[in-house]
Amino acid sequence: MDKTVAYSRSVLAQVMLIDKANSIGNIHGGEIVKLMDSTAATVTKKHSRCAVVTARIDKLEFHIPVRVGNLITCTGELVFVGKSSMEVRVRVEIEDLRVDRPPKLALEGYFTMVAISDNGVPVGVPGLILETPEEIEAFEEGKKRRQEYKKTK
Repeated sequence: MDKTVAYSRSVLAQVMLIDKANSIGNIHGGEIVKLMDSTAATVTKKHSRCAVVTARIDKLEFHIPVRVGNLITCTGELVFVGKSSMEVRVRVEIEDLRVDRPPKLALEGYFTMVAISDNGVPVGVPGLILETPEEIEAFEEGKKRRQEYKKTK
């Protein structure tokens, strides 16, 4: 049964501690990507209700550094669904908990996840019900990214 974007939207939040930082107090990019990947996996597991693996990460762009003590919030939502693959946009916002300011966008990226069986074989996933003009636009952009990727393969 096809599902809406809202059905699988997921949020993961965590305060960044010193054990994830480099010597100048910035959180290692890999630590943030790991949280983003976990967010994308949650979204796609909710949508497909099966195991998933990461196939590709696109357009990962850091806008501002994440520092020790920042609260990071990863929000993931499906933007494109193929036969067995699903593309998730993950946005990472940071908030300095010492001051009363709105969160800032630190980075975002697109994660392509593939649904797999217990034997590691790709399996079909439900379609995506698009309810808003923004969701339709994001779906078309995801379709273009997929077509471009397939051309270079």
